[in-house]
Amino acid sequence: MARMTAAQAAVEILKKEGITNLFGLPGAAINPFYKAMQTNGGLHHTLARHVEGASHMAEGWTRARAGNIGVCVGTSGPAGTDMITGLYSASADSIPILCITGQAPVAKLHKEDFQAVDIAAIAKPLTKMAVTVLEAAQVPGTFQQAFHLMRSGRPGPVLIDLPIDVQLTEIEFDVDTYEPLPVYKPAASRRQVDKALDLLESAERPLIVAGGGIINADAADLLVELAELTGVPVVPTLMGWGTIPDDHALNVGMVGLQTSHRYGNATLLASDFVLGIGNRWANRHTGDLETYTQGRTFVHVDIEPTQIGRVFAPDYGIVSDAKAALELFVEAAHERRDAGRLPDRTGWAADCAERKRTLWRKTNFDAVPIKPQRVYQEMNKAFGADVRYVSTIGLSQIQAAQLLHVYQPRHWINAGQAGPLGWTVPAALGVATADPDSTVVALSGDYDFQFMIEELAVGAQFNIPYIHVLVNNAYLGLIRQAQRGFDMDYCVQLSFDNVNAPEVNGYGVDHVKVAEGLGCKAIRVTEPDDILPALEQAKKLMVEHRVPVIVEVILERVTNVSMGTSVGNVTEFEELALSELDAPTALYANLD
Repeated sequence: MARMTAAQAAVEILKKEGITNLFGLPGAAINPFYKAMQTNGGLHHTLARHVEGASHMAEGWTRARAGNIGVCVGTSGPAGTDMITGLYSASADSIPILCITGQAPVAKLHKEDFQAVDIAAIAKPLTKMAVTVLEAAQVPGTFQQAFHLMRSGRPGPVLIDLPIDVQLTEIEFDVDTYEPLPVYKPAASRRQVDKALDLLESAERPLIVAGGGIINADAADLLVELAELTGVPVVPTLMGWGTIPDDHALNVGMVGLQTSHRYGNATLLASDFVLGIGNRWANRHTGDLETYTQGRTFVHVDIEPTQIGRVFAPDYGIVSDAKAALELFVEAAHERRDAGRLPDRTGWAADCAERKRTLWRKTNFDAVPIKPQRVYQEMNKAFGADVRYVSTIGLSQIQAAQLLHVYQPRHWINAGQAGPLGWTVPAALGVATADPDSTVVALSGDYDFQFMIEELAVGAQFNIPYIHVLVNNAYLGLIRQAQRGFDMDYCVQLSFDNVNAPEVNGYGVDHVKVAEGLGCKAIRVTEPDDILPALEQAKKLMVEHRVPVIVEVILERVTNVSMGTSVGNVTEFEELALSELDAPTALYANLD
C-alpha cells in the first residue's frame, strides 16, 4: 500500500468521489491540505474573498447539476464559523456540500489555542455529520462516510474538521482499491402507490404539488410523464420551479403568500385533492393552514420520515425518494390508463387553463423612475428557455418568481428556506463554474448585492462570466413593506447623497464604480426603454470580457409587492392586467 499524509489521502478520496472543483481560502491550519492539493494535482481551486462566500459557491455548484457535490475549504476558527450560514442554507434546502476546515493541533484543542474553536459542536445542528478527526488513520473512513451520508436519505451537508497535525501524519492508504459506499434512499412500495392513486381517482379536481425533492432526485421527466398520463395539473413550489415547464398546459402556476401566481392560488382553492411529492409544505407556500387544507384530501410523499406530518397531518403519507416513488406512480398510471380506469380530467384542466389565461399581473409600465415589474418583462424578452436564474430573498426575488418564466429543472436556483442576504453573488459564481456554457443571470436587490459584493472580484480573477441584474431602490424593500403593519419606516433607508457620485441622485452607493473597481463590467439604466438594450449589451460584454456584468436598474423608491397571510387573501397593490398590452410577456397574453 502507498504511504502518504492524511491530507493527501483526503485529496485522493475527493477525486475518487467525483470531486473536481473546490472553493475556499488557505490559512495556517489548513495549509497541509492545500499542499496536498498542489502535490497530488487533479483538483481545481477557486479562491474566494470570504469563507461564507466559498460555502455559497459550493451550494451553487451542487444545485447546478444532478450528482454534483460542492466542496468549500477554510482554515481554523473564524473560517469555520463563517461557513455556518452556508451549512444552514444547504441543510434547509436538502443540498449536499462538504465543508473542510483546518484546526489547531489535537493536543492543544483544550488549551484555548489560537483559533481553536469547537466547530464540530457549532455545526452539528446544521449538518448530517460534523466531526473533528483526532486520529490520522480515521481520515479515509471519515471522508467515505461523509459522502455516503450526503447522498443517502434526505441530502444534506457535512463538515470535517482536520487538526493540522492530523493532516501532516503519514498513513497507509490504498488509493486504487477505494470505493464509495453504497447510497441508501427509501423507496415507496407498489401497494402504497396504488392506495395514493385510488385516492386520486376518487377526486374530482386533483392537483400535484411538485417540490424541490423532485429536482434533487433528478426526476422532473417522470413528474411530467405522470401529469400527462393522468391529466392532473401541477403546482410547482418555489424550490420545485422548473420541474414542469411554465408553458406546459398542465402547469397551473405557483401557490403561496409571496412567490405565487393569482391563477395558482385560485386553482388551489378550487381543488379537492393534493398529491405533494418532494415538498415540505413551507409556510410561505401554504399560508394559513385552515384555508390551505379545508375541503381537500392530501397525500404526502417525502424522503424524510419525520417530514410527514411535520406541518399538518396528511390523509396518507409515503416515505420515499421522489424518483423511486414517481417511477412506481408512472408504472401504475400506465396500467390504469390501459385498463380504462383513469378519469377524464380535461374539463378540470380546462378550468385551470382559463384561470392561467386571464389572471395576470400588469408588467407594462412606462413610469420613471422605473417600476420593477417592467424589469422582469424585459428579462423575459432578453433571455430564452435555457437561462439559469439565481436569486435568494427580498422583493426582487418575490416579484421575479411572480413574473419570470422557468422551463427546466435547476434553472431557478434559490436559497429557499434560509434566504441569506449576500447569497446571490457567490452562488451565481458557483453555478457559472459548474455550467460555464450556459447563460447565468443573477437577480438582487441593492442590499443583497452589497452583502457579499467583494466576491465579484472572484468572477473577474477566474473569468467566471454571468449577468447580474441589480434592481436598486436604495431601500430594504421587503422589511419596509413588513413595517407597514407597525406603522413605521425605520432603519430601512439605504439612500444618501454620495459626495463622490452625484450622478446617482441620492441613491447612495455607486454600484457601477464599485463593480468596475472589482474588475467587472457594469451598466446603469434609468429609463424603461433602455432595459432591454442594456441586457443585450450585457450578453455581449460577458462573452467579450469573460467577467461578471452588472446591469443596475434604478427603480422607484417604494413599490409594495403582492403578498398576504393566506392563499385566499393576497393583497394586490398595483393595477392588474386587462389585456395583452398590459402583460406582453405573459405566457397566455390573450386576456381580452
